[in-house]
Amino acid sequence: MKYLLILIIVVAFPVSLAAQTKTQTPPRLTTITEDRYHLQPGDVLEVQFRYSPEFNQTVTVQPDGYITMEIGGDLKVAGFTVAQTREAILRQASTRLQDPVATVILKEFQKPYFVVSGEVGTPGKIEMRERVTALQAIMLAGGPKETAKSSQIIVFRNINADFAEVKILNLKSIKKTSDLENDMTLQAGDMVYVPRDKISKIERFMRIASIGAFMARW
Repeated sequence: MKYLLILIIVVAFPVSLAAQTKTQTPPRLTTITEDRYHLQPGDVLEVQFRYSPEFNQTVTVQPDGYITMEIGGDLKVAGFTVAQTREAILRQASTRLQDPVATVILKEFQKPYFVVSGEVGTPGKIEMRERVTALQAIMLAGGPKETAKSSQIIVFRNINADFAEVKILNLKSIKKTSDLENDMTLQAGDMVYVPRDKISKIERFMRIASIGAFMARW
């Protein structure tokens, strides 16, 4: 009985600790765990059928997320990886072809970018070629102006088509390497906003439509 009791305690303890850790973990910006590229409108794909080359074609992902295949018609692929798109094409083609085999090649794609706006030298869209933090992004955009409020830098990150998650950074306090924990690594599509004046309050989540109005006020 002693061994049975010890075994129960050892198994139950980590579960309890994990639950406590999860409860105590502070909220933070949503991160992307899937590192494969997801198709977007404007991307160009080359589709090649091994045994039915007459159906080979090059297609462009339309603004609504669809491609038009000669075999099967329209197919929505926006948000899919190339591998997922291949599987979807094969499923659609199998309605007319027996055991189709196809290769899907991503020929052109939308390069990842971030946006820096507000009180910086050259606001605008910047191509993301490597790992970039919020502070580095501001420097790439010409650095903060004298009128910038560097203690309240705002980062907007899209969650879905309707909402963005928001975080406020105090980059003014970064004076040595140990202060870099106040910075954050950006993801493609993030928007860094450098305000002119102090912002008293901002909701952690904002509707996408309200972000433009918010930035216009500052």
